[in-house]
Amino acid sequence: MADATLSIIIPCFNEGQTIGPVIEEVIAKTEAVGSHIIVVDDGSDDGTAEAARAAGNERVQVISHPVRAGKSAAVRTGALAARTVWIGTMDGDGQDDPNDLLRMAAEIDLACVGDVGLVGGVRQNRTDGANRKWASRLANGLRKALLHDDCPDTACGLKVLPRDLYLAMPFFDALHRYLPAWNKHFGYEARYVPVTNRPRAAGQSKYSNIGRAVAGFFDLMGVVWLMRRTHTPGKHMLLRPEGTR
Repeated sequence: MADATLSIIIPCFNEGQTIGPVIEEVIAKTEAVGSHIIVVDDGSDDGTAEAARAAGNERVQVISHPVRAGKSAAVRTGALAARTVWIGTMDGDGQDDPNDLLRMAAEIDLACVGDVGLVGGVRQNRTDGANRKWASRLANGLRKALLHDDCPDTACGLKVLPRDLYLAMPFFDALHRYLPAWNKHFGYEARYVPVTNRPRAAGQSKYSNIGRAVAGFFDLMGVVWLMRRTHTPGKHMLLRPEGTR
């Protein structure tokens, strides 16, 4: 959309019960900033794409993956479709408040990229169970020790970052969990904003604690290796010259 200032990417998998109300809320709360809402249905089989199209308007673009490819692939598909300098991400389960995304976007100038390359949300009063919280704390501690990303809540779905910076990052299945680390690796600063964590309205989490822990350990080791093998000439060299699209 030519008049959009922020592209909001909503990756979703089997969120047919929640995606309609989520889209309606995002439209209502972000219309003033000229948002381009990009819903990426990651191979759902519950009518998620149909519900998204039914709830949308001219500002909503729905893209469907023919098969499930993962959340990071869905975010990347959304970023490729975006035409704004900055993109924002949020989940499609209703736990994120679009107002928080706007407060995060207010931390930067949506027309250009300066020293800040990422604004991340930090969930307050998390609604996850006790086991999930402890697992997250252990994972965060290990990640911080190895990557020094200084991020208090890397798994929060609410993030705002430059489109070109995201597309310059090496792509892998768990990239969405390591955006703060890659942001710092490429030389940019980060800001973190407290955000609301609402109870899930319907559906269930797509991850188990054990499955997340096993996959997360190997992902972390892979990121450590990949960062040692990834060098850049300077942060702003990652971005396209102004005016090119």
